[in-house]
Amino acid sequence: MGWFDLFSSSDRHVTLSALQEAEAHDGTDDAVTKLIKRLTSVGIDGVGPYPGAATVAASALEKEKGDVDAAVRRVQRWAGRGAAAGGFVTSLGGFLTMIVAIPVNVFSFYVQATRMAAAVAVLRGYDVNDERIRTAILLTLVGSNAADILTNAGVATGSNAALQIASRGGVPRPALMVIQKAVGFRILRSVGERIFTRLGKLIPLAGGAFGAVIDYAMMRRISAQARIEFPG
Repeated sequence: MGWFDLFSSSDRHVTLSALQEAEAHDGTDDAVTKLIKRLTSVGIDGVGPYPGAATVAASALEKEKGDVDAAVRRVQRWAGRGAAAGGFVTSLGGFLTMIVAIPVNVFSFYVQATRMAAAVAVLRGYDVNDERIRTAILLTLVGSNAADILTNAGVATGSNAALQIASRGGVPRPALMVIQKAVGFRILRSVGERIFTRLGKLIPLAGGAFGAVIDYAMMRRISAQARIEFPG
């Protein structure tokens, strides 16, 4: 989900372009592949003191005394607060700090979003070690573009675009890689989109509040998508 998804419901041209770019690369050491690997390794599996999705899901379930739906809501509240805090801090200094801070914040935001979606999947009984489920988790990040990515990859979709890829045992691994890279290209584009979106809020403090609102709203959208894509 790019930042313009707050204002438009589709971006088919960009999605198709991203898929074509993904297919044009060999998928080994390029920036997109590295981004996807980091999102999944940090956001899903966790690293060092940063807990993975399974740990977050277990903690939420414990706090909610075994109530899965309540645990899902708790995980999503945590992600919303984290996104708002990140958006505030990285937009606080205005234009001079924005150029440096935004790429870092975009990665941080999508790591949190990946972990949130993966934790929802864990709570709803899905195996996040399955490559299909990991691909489905990534698809929740692009919102309305998910169906177009799958369609252009030759995968039929229904109302739950991400869940389609998770439930189709016949989708070959190369197709999963292409889908993941199409998501990665869309996320990388969001760096430029985000700077453009925030050009009108370059004043310190005011920019911080604007960044917090935008990031919180985006996380809410991805949270809603995760609930749809990984039903109980």
